[in-house]
Amino acid sequence: MTSLSALIGNLDEDHSLPLYQQLQRGLRRAIEMKLLAPEDALPPERDLAEEFAVSRITVRKALDGLVSEGLLTRRQGSGTFVATRVEKSFSKLSSFTEDMTSRGKSPHSVWLKKSQGVVSPEEAMATGFAPGTPVYHFNRLRYADDTPMSLEFCTLPTFVLPSIDAVQASLYDALDKAGYRPQRALQRLRAVLLTAQQTELLHGKEGDAGLLVERRGFLGDGRIVEFSQSYYCGDTYDFVAELNASE
Repeated sequence: MTSLSALIGNLDEDHSLPLYQQLQRGLRRAIEMKLLAPEDALPPERDLAEEFAVSRITVRKALDGLVSEGLLTRRQGSGTFVATRVEKSFSKLSSFTEDMTSRGKSPHSVWLKKSQGVVSPEEAMATGFAPGTPVYHFNRLRYADDTPMSLEFCTLPTFVLPSIDAVQASLYDALDKAGYRPQRALQRLRAVLLTAQQTELLHGKEGDAGLLVERRGFLGDGRIVEFSQSYYCGDTYDFVAELNASE
């Protein structure tokens, strides 16, 4: 990798900004301009201090700020890396598999639960399903390449699939083949504190903030065919939406 000083320039002791902020600003700009790519490893703090002729305390303070912003991530025993962030558009109804594949990543899942039962009171409230409605539950940990990206909990009425085993890799592929892929959806995004179990599964840190995305998917005739809750670490996903002024 090209030296960081060649990418962001030297630090100036006479500048109005403290040295750690100059280094922080330079690294932030390099990440935003894609000069440093996701998963790029930064040199050790000792080497950075020598390269920029500053103390290790200055380097540590600069990196700490970028870790807090979610632009960098530290891995015990491995070092500091540019964080992997994925942009998800709220204006397009697509599956996780489609999102990751379109970004050149290899999606796969680890099943946590796959079961058939009846709708719970909480699910009935969220979906409008009548009490006793038979449903499938699909709970899994979703990966992009080797990085855990989300915990997904999905509930579907059983009429939308020929069997519980119809879902292998992509839920939306299975629904499409059965003729029940959602045509529109309502999504709600909110910040949450991840539980200890969620943090462990997503390879996060204790106290990490998370994102919860709730989706209700509908057929063209208005019937709801999907209710899902997906949890993300706040430093792995960016949700974006295109807004247009009304005419």
